[in-house]
Amino acid sequence: MAPEPVRVLITGAAGQIGYSLIPLVCKGDVFGPAQPVILHLLDIPPMKGVLDGVVMEINDCAYPLLLDTVATVDEAEAFRNIDAAFLVGSMPRREGMERKDLLAANVKIFASQGRALAAHSKPSVKVLVVGNPANTNALIASYFAKDKIPARNFTAMTRLDQNRATALLARENQVPVASVEKVVIWGNHSSTQFPDASNATANGAKLAFSGHKEDFISTVQKRGAAVIAARKLSSAMSAAKAAADHMRDWFQGTDKWVSMGVISDGNPYAGAGVPDGLIFSFPCTVDPATKEWAIVPGVAFDDFAAKRIAATAQELSEERGEAQAATANA
Repeated sequence: MAPEPVRVLITGAAGQIGYSLIPLVCKGDVFGPAQPVILHLLDIPPMKGVLDGVVMEINDCAYPLLLDTVATVDEAEAFRNIDAAFLVGSMPRREGMERKDLLAANVKIFASQGRALAAHSKPSVKVLVVGNPANTNALIASYFAKDKIPARNFTAMTRLDQNRATALLARENQVPVASVEKVVIWGNHSSTQFPDASNATANGAKLAFSGHKEDFISTVQKRGAAVIAARKLSSAMSAAKAAADHMRDWFQGTDKWVSMGVISDGNPYAGAGVPDGLIFSFPCTVDPATKEWAIVPGVAFDDFAAKRIAATAQELSEERGEAQAATANA
């Protein structure tokens, strides 16, 4: 007997990341090769025509696992009874826009979506926020859904940064990407993020990192800008792959360290300056039986790392304060 279908929402579905993510979900790369899915696609009214075209292409792909597609510009319809959500759509930062203005614009979007989750989605829904500023957007959505959905059901994507760092280390050490483990992204998906290779291994052996630590960190932090400079478009393909990786590991479980932006309440790194009440990227594992993530405790780091972790925590604390100030009008 086939399993019950999983209802999967993708917001900003007519955009480039959505366009790259949809095939991964429909092929079984995320929820499993035998798991039927019902796809919910949401975008803003001006994108409805493009969304209709995306649906035409989805139909023409004839995905065996796809049972139905709900394409809409209505939040209530999009969020109804979903099991998983990729919140991709957000307000992009425009030239001359201050960070507080960007946060204020996204508070309205993610407050509305948090309310929609609480009103229409399953209490067990797993929410991955991809749209930037992802960590604080996830915190906003969780706040407005808190009466129904636990904060630990909201995560932010830092897997793209981990994938970038892993690939860089693999090239540096001339080893297969699949052999590299224990690369960690701490903190915010921003220029303060801390890509940490100090515990990285290849085939279980400690990697001898010969590169300059500051260069490695800067390369990972600025990789998105480098892609835009070269491609003249954002890194949609790699972002979609990272979102799929994140949700796959959350739903199917993993004993490998995976970087996830999760609620920091009761985290084991308070001594390093990570307070409660943030969506902060930690190394996590996921229990395959319960689908529950857990922060990996006892990860060793030096004073250099501690300062980086404290700095990104401080930025997230400031973002939280600005977002809370903006919620009065949300």
